[in-house]
Amino acid sequence: MVRDEAPNSLDRDGMGQEAWKELMTNLETTIPVYDKVNSIVTLGQDKRWRKNIASFIQPNMDVLEIGCGPGTFSESLQDVNITCLDPSEEMLAVARRRVGEENATFVQGVAEDLPLADNSFDRVCCLFSFRDFHDKAKGLGEILRVLKPGGLLLICDAGKSNALQGLMGRIWMGTVVQWVARRVTKDKNHPWKWLAKTYTHFGTISHYKKMMRQVGFSEVKGRLYWPFFMAERFIAKKPDES
Repeated sequence: MVRDEAPNSLDRDGMGQEAWKELMTNLETTIPVYDKVNSIVTLGQDKRWRKNIASFIQPNMDVLEIGCGPGTFSESLQDVNITCLDPSEEMLAVARRRVGEENATFVQGVAEDLPLADNSFDRVCCLFSFRDFHDKAKGLGEILRVLKPGGLLLICDAGKSNALQGLMGRIWMGTVVQWVARRVTKDKNHPWKWLAKTYTHFGTISHYKKMMRQVGFSEVKGRLYWPFFMAERFIAKKPDES
């Protein structure tokens, strides 16, 4: 587990405070081209992945999106009670415009210290934000707390099933993603240079499935999305009250 005495550290379980602040700065820089770059580097598959996560959400559910960013996922949800949470007020400002203040509740906060009541949500979603948690185990514990008994955690993030695939992913992030980001931003010092680190240090599916079970989730599932295997999906349940 990452600790405060290693402020610049970054590994599969989280990151130090200084590294996390640098991450936030780079993420905010992506705002103008966030959706465009993501669509190009995923060959347009990101929309399909978001749609798949949304298929587990039913009308009138209470839904929390952690790391909502500019509102790309929350904007697509209808007939639910959605709470959009993000550490960045700049991201939330964009999400407010896209999703609409009349359609959602917007909260500035972090996964590791959710300013939300116990047993509040039927679904908690993390769309490409789980790998940005400062402390993944602590964040998962907070998610478990705010989920209603029987509620589901739904995660979509970069795919990494093993070391070989991780190597292929790093090559993709280090070549194609960097080229696309440079062309779109017209800036050789674009933020994806730093953001590639979060994939490099991201753990495997089996590592996070084990972590979720240790935190207290049940019926934990994780798999790669087909085709191209560039993303993965986790589903984990908060146990029903006995």
